[in-house]
Amino acid sequence: MFAAGGGRRDKKIYASGYTSEVMETLDLYCERLGPGVWAEPFNASTNLAFFLAAWAVWRIGADARRPGLDTGLLVLLIVAIGTGSALFHVFATPATRVADELPILVFQLCFVWLYGRRVIRLGRYGALALLAAFFVLAMAGRQFPQVLNGSLVYAAAVAFIVGLGAYHALARRREPWLLLWAAALLGISVALRTVDNALCDAFPPGTHFLWHLLNAVVLYLASRALLVNLASLR
Repeated sequence: MFAAGGGRRDKKIYASGYTSEVMETLDLYCERLGPGVWAEPFNASTNLAFFLAAWAVWRIGADARRPGLDTGLLVLLIVAIGTGSALFHVFATPATRVADELPILVFQLCFVWLYGRRVIRLGRYGALALLAAFFVLAMAGRQFPQVLNGSLVYAAAVAFIVGLGAYHALARRREPWLLLWAAALLGISVALRTVDNALCDAFPPGTHFLWHLLNAVVLYLASRALLVNLASLR
C-alpha cells in the first residue's frame, strides 16, 4: 500500500481534478500509469477472488447445516475486503485506501480473537493479551512504510499464522495442516506484494494482482481451519 523505489518507472500522485487531497489519485502500484478508473485492470478484477472465497466460506457453514454468527462474520469481512480493495484499485484515493486497509485489519483481529477463545480455549484475559500482542506488532509495522514496499505491516500476520499453525498441527486439531498451508501461501503472497514495484520494467502489470489471488486462498484456508474446529468443539 505504500510507494517505494527500486526499479520502478517514473511515477507520481496524479491530480484527479479535485481540490481536496481526499480525492487525489494515489499511484502506488506498478500497473497504474495514470488517474483513470480502469488504470489497474489486473489489480481491480482479481478482487473477484475474494467474493469466491466468501462464498466458499459460507458453504462450510451451509454444509454443516449451521452457518452461525461466526461464519456470517467471516463472510461479511471477506466481502468487505474484496469490496474495499476493488474500490481502491478502481479509484485509488486516500478515502478508498482506508476502505481497502481497514477490513483486512478487522478480519485479522476477529480471527485472532475467535481462534484464541474458541479453538485454543484461552480465557478472556489470555485472548485479550494475544489480541493486544498482534495489534501492537501490526501497528509497529506501519511505522516503516518504506520497508519492503510497505509489506512490513503484514509481518505480524505472517508471524501469528505460523505460530497458530504450529499449535493447530501439534494439538492435532481437525485438518491440522490448514493454517501452515495458509502461512506458506501468505509468505509467498507478501513476497509478491513486496517486489511489485521492483519488477515494473520487466513485467509492467506488476505482481500485486497475485497478492489478491493468493490472499483469497489464505482467507479461505484460515476461515476453514477455524470453522471446522468450532463445529467439532461444540
